[in-house]
Amino acid sequence: MNTDVLDAVRPLLSTIAARSGVADENRMLPAETIEELVGAGVLGMLRPKRYGGGEAHPREFFDVVRALAGVCGSTGWVASVLGVHPWHVALFPELAQDDVFGSDLDTVICSAYAPVGRLEAVDGGYRLSGHWSFSSGADHAAWALLGGVLPGTDGTPRHVTALVPRADFRVRDVWDVVGLRGTGSNDVHVDDAHVPAHRVLAHEEQRALRGPGQAVNPGPLYRLPFASVFTSAVTAPVLGAVSGCLDSWLAHMRERVRVSPSGRFADDPFAQVAVARAASEVDAACLQMDRNLDELHRCAVAQEEIPLELRVRTRRDQVLGTERALRAVDLLFKTAGGNSLHRGNPIERAWRDAHAGSVHVANDVDRALAGYGRLAFGLPVEDALI
Repeated sequence: MNTDVLDAVRPLLSTIAARSGVADENRMLPAETIEELVGAGVLGMLRPKRYGGGEAHPREFFDVVRALAGVCGSTGWVASVLGVHPWHVALFPELAQDDVFGSDLDTVICSAYAPVGRLEAVDGGYRLSGHWSFSSGADHAAWALLGGVLPGTDGTPRHVTALVPRADFRVRDVWDVVGLRGTGSNDVHVDDAHVPAHRVLAHEEQRALRGPGQAVNPGPLYRLPFASVFTSAVTAPVLGAVSGCLDSWLAHMRERVRVSPSGRFADDPFAQVAVARAASEVDAACLQMDRNLDELHRCAVAQEEIPLELRVRTRRDQVLGTERALRAVDLLFKTAGGNSLHRGNPIERAWRDAHAGSVHVANDVDRALAGYGRLAFGLPVEDALI
């Protein structure tokens, strides 16, 4: 595994940690943090080599995400989401890729994938209007990937993603929430913008592991399921935040002396059990995520068909990874007692960030698990996130 980007990120972690309170207070990442992520190569890890990117193994990318989230959940979340977008653009036609990367290889791309945009066919493309919520890092972005619906030839709606430049969208400052405050996940608004046909990609192509961009990006990275990469991007930072919380919890509690019951906290067997349980939950989630990413990538390298069973298992382990992370952080938060309550301490912030990340649509545990159960019983599975 190549660790060049991770090695470049490690010296930045202390500074990013020191800025976490500012990001939380200002409800967006400082511009300096985005510049550092770009400079270290984080946001280019999944970009095609033909555009100066790393075209890295996805596990390498999520290792970096977890490290960043370990010191600032919001930074890890934004790095994860923004870092996946160059990979998605690589599935679009070559002309669209040139539009995005032609003048700036390090251009920042945000997204709002909910299919709420209204597209009307016109000569040469479409007219797009809509209002989208939850676009992380939008204030820093020069392009946006926005979800919409087109009527199919048989009248059935077709879900698509449209690529829109900054000149055609506005960011509305509405992000004032309890957790992941620093992600700046504001609203995006588009009013009757022209979108050329080559900047619109149908979801059914992605789900079938096809994309016109594969003609110029034939590497295995671009034959992976969109849903597997995208959903991993919203679980990895949650796991990273909780892993960092565990480190902070241990550093704080190791020398703490309790009044009642009296004695060193570290000598309390209940505290010892708590740290073991929390550490095991995080380890289990990370190991399963890494295993599935490795297996998906191996299939793509071998140009084998990626089995539905693997895609469904990846989805199962992804949502359970988030659930395991919440169990761990809840245990740490409760065991730390009143020390968890002070606003701005690493345990309190990680607890808020992990719970905020858990409400993302990709972390709907029961719906995802029902899909796995349906397949196990030999029933058809209909889930856009596999």
